Amino acid sequence: MNAHAFLVALTTVLGVAAVTTVLFQRLKQPVVLGYILAGFLIGPNFPFPLFADRKVVETLSELGVILLMFSLGLEFRLGKLFKLATTAGLTAVLQSSLMLWLGFVTGQAFGWTTLESLFVGSIMAISSTTIIAKAFEEQNVRKPLRELVVGVLIVEDLVAILLMATLTAIASGTGLSAATMAATTGKLAAFLVGLVAVGLLVVPRAVRFVNRLGRPETTLVASVGFCFAVSLLAHELGYSVALGAFIAGSLIAESGEHHEIERLVTPVRDIFAAIFFVSVGVLLDPSLVAQHWVAIVVLTTVVVVGKVVGVSLGAFLTGNSVRTSLEAGMSMAQIGEFSFIIAGLGLSLKATGDFLYPVAVAVSALTTLMTPWLIKASGPLANFVDRKMPPPLQTFVALYGSWLEQIRSKPQDKTHGMIIRRLIWLLVLDAGLLLLVVLGTALGLAPLSAFIDERVGLDEGMARVVVLVAAAVLAIPLGTGVVRVSRRLGLAIAEAAMPAVKAGALDLAAAPRRVLVVTLQLGMVLITGLPLLAVTQPFLGGVYAPIAFAALVLALGPGFWRGAANLQGHVQAGAQTIVEALISQARKGGVTNLPTTEPPPEVLAQVRKILPGMGQPTPVYLHERSGAVGRSLADLNLRSVTGASVLAIARGTEGLLVPDAKEVLRAGDTLALAGTHDAIAAAKALLENPGETNLRRPAW
Repeated sequence: MNAHAFLVALTTVLGVAAVTTVLFQRLKQPVVLGYILAGFLIGPNFPFPLFADRKVVETLSELGVILLMFSLGLEFRLGKLFKLATTAGLTAVLQSSLMLWLGFVTGQAFGWTTLESLFVGSIMAISSTTIIAKAFEEQNVRKPLRELVVGVLIVEDLVAILLMATLTAIASGTGLSAATMAATTGKLAAFLVGLVAVGLLVVPRAVRFVNRLGRPETTLVASVGFCFAVSLLAHELGYSVALGAFIAGSLIAESGEHHEIERLVTPVRDIFAAIFFVSVGVLLDPSLVAQHWVAIVVLTTVVVVGKVVGVSLGAFLTGNSVRTSLEAGMSMAQIGEFSFIIAGLGLSLKATGDFLYPVAVAVSALTTLMTPWLIKASGPLANFVDRKMPPPLQTFVALYGSWLEQIRSKPQDKTHGMIIRRLIWLLVLDAGLLLLVVLGTALGLAPLSAFIDERVGLDEGMARVVVLVAAAVLAIPLGTGVVRVSRRLGLAIAEAAMPAVKAGALDLAAAPRRVLVVTLQLGMVLITGLPLLAVTQPFLGGVYAPIAFAALVLALGPGFWRGAANLQGHVQAGAQTIVEALISQARKGGVTNLPTTEPPPEVLAQVRKILPGMGQPTPVYLHERSGAVGRSLADLNLRSVTGASVLAIARGTEGLLVPDAKEVLRAGDTLALAGTHDAIAAAKALLENPGETNLRRPAW
């Protein structure tokens, strides 16, 4: 590579990229697509190419990958991961596992090899941080949704790093074997633990020392130099440079100086990140795209539908409202920079055919174009889903988030905490042993059958039957154990919000606790079952494992529906009690028609004690100046917009039970709201806002 060729390539790349990015900004389209178009224009597949040296562009793009991953690492701290573990972390694991499985199955359906299908699943598992950040910035997305999505993206980035390291080892080794996987896992764990342990002792202190010198250029050079040094170390040990860059950023983040370093690195990162996306366009081959257009359409559909379902389900199960969950799912329905890196990895390792990279680019381009429209459509879709849900589901949705919020905020005694931790470890142990049995059987079926044939004298067919029966004898108790421990764990967690009563006593929380236990059990079965399915599908093949998993999930459905129906009756009885409490308060004040002041907050304190599981019913008084007066509940769309639900309305001494959607609100009404603290705060702000006439506003 001579200086002239380097200068020509750099000038061509940045010059064309500058033009296309300005054009795409004027068209209000993601600039990432402009960079990809620039790469196509200067690449060998354009009819009149402004051809730039491909090797130079690839070298520059490698720098872009390193700096991109370094910047992501600066946002990742170990403490932050622990905080995200029970919300965004579980959502990311559920979504990534679902997409890994869907991607692998789709690849197999098109007749691609096992390794190519694994790369397809990995490509589809990770959403685009760059594209989402840009879309959120342009549409001014509200903070709670932004925090949830960013949290999921951080964990997804970590999953992508692990996928890349594992795929590199598998593609460079002898294929999918137990020995290869064990060696890969062991080496990766040793590398990560050793590097992080040594780095935590040295790097944060060194970074703080350099930063105290007060010279920004020194801080920048030292930080980027360390990034490239760790990337080189990872490369020399057989891992991706992206892994090294990410770890380098994470270690520097532990110093507490990451915001300053991120500010310094950002301009350099943006230049090389642009070159990286240009290099993606250089490899775009329209002939391959045209040849595989069916696969592109199918994969695009799978990405959008799978991610919307996976993220929305995970977000809801971890305590977010239906609206927020759907918004998060539709925001993350695309693939991006990590998908390109993984596709490029498969190409460089010769683990995939030439077709996969342009297919991944085409799917990314389509899903990127759809992202802003999906975000805009998430609000109306949430309204539609809320309207069409049966009443028992509407009631359950209104209370579920408040139960989880109560569990998280309530201090646990040591004994109860020990029980929950023990059950979690039992669940992990059962799932791990089940995974070992399945993988051991899949990988060892042939040698074990041959061994039995040699030692016992059974023919090979009968020996295989013996091995499979023995595996089933081991696997069935372990699978049953996962379901049973999930229920016990769900019960232990549910009792944190609604404590059990003594034997023989009237259990007023039975209905809400029962549906919460089934929901938590279903969530834990999904969280453990989907990763198991994603990992074992390449070894087992066929449809038996997915059918068994689907049957298990469906078997929990009737129990959930009965619980939701019982909860509906519980809430209706509670609504009667709430109305009586509010009317009683009005009568104490000598009111015969309409109350003229808002009831004190402690009016419903007794209701909360005698009716556990109703969340935290909060009274909201409607003044004459409220914009909600004269409007129906259907028109306000309160539950869909804020996540809070109206349990009951007290109208003077008349009283109303659970109101229907056509009920028109009047001045002096007292509404009993249920939901999380944030949902109730949002509902109160909308209801009490003088002259508010447009409550059905977008969520971004």
